[in-house]
Amino acid sequence: MKTIKKLLLATLVLAFMFTTKTIAQEEEKEAFKPVYITVTTAHRSSDPDVDYSDWLKIEQEYFDKVTMKNDLIIGSGYYFHYFTPDDSEVKLVSVYKTWEDIDKSSGVTTKLVKEGWPDEDERKAFFKKQGSYYSPMHSDEIYVSLPFQKDYTTESKEPMIYYVKVNQLGDGGKGFKEYFENVTQKNSYIKGYYTHRHRWGANSRDAVEVFALENFSDIEKMFDENSKLAKEHWPNEDKRKEFFKEYSKMFSGHGDYILTNVPELAK
Repeated sequence: MKTIKKLLLATLVLAFMFTTKTIAQEEEKEAFKPVYITVTTAHRSSDPDVDYSDWLKIEQEYFDKVTMKNDLIIGSGYYFHYFTPDDSEVKLVSVYKTWEDIDKSSGVTTKLVKEGWPDEDERKAFFKKQGSYYSPMHSDEIYVSLPFQKDYTTESKEPMIYYVKVNQLGDGGKGFKEYFENVTQKNSYIKGYYTHRHRWGANSRDAVEVFALENFSDIEKMFDENSKLAKEHWPNEDKRKEFFKEYSKMFSGHGDYILTNVPELAK
């Protein structure tokens, strides 16, 4: 019970400085105010007797009574496995204006929980039911946003696809800003785009890119469009190769994940 409450109270997106020779060099700090993102990776219960038919109803009640009323949480979402190494994963993400708001939010949440379920027995029953959907195992990370983003809002109730690229920082390189402005921003298949860097968690070299797309097939179209836009911006093949040779030095490798969201639980 305590573990599940902690999981739900601490609910993405990511860090440490990118190093002086990487993306951090290209931040537009004077106009950009970063936000802080907590990501709790939870896991669906493996108990075959758990009935998930009321999962959305239970989470919707928590969302309405707590998440939506906590003004320190300026954004949040639930994200499920679509193509990832672990099909039990659930990403619980919350966004805050400041690091201090992360701590303050726990107190506000505790107050809202008592207000939402004033009867102690009913409160215990609710969280027991909610906790039954998840295993006790979870992990927590905190990220800070970067200025390279393409904001997207929608009233659609259809789930979106999120292609998440978790880069591992290299020891040099440059060109991220130029690529972002001339390829990522101009790609019409990329509806939303967000970058984050590690602040607290398992790997200080994590640099994350999140691409929001309307459907799964748009992932392939996105890559094709990226190639087209790159050739338009760097029409000279030798100069294009030279740019990407330097660009590739920023990262030592990456992992790919595809998630889908729950529109009803998005703030």
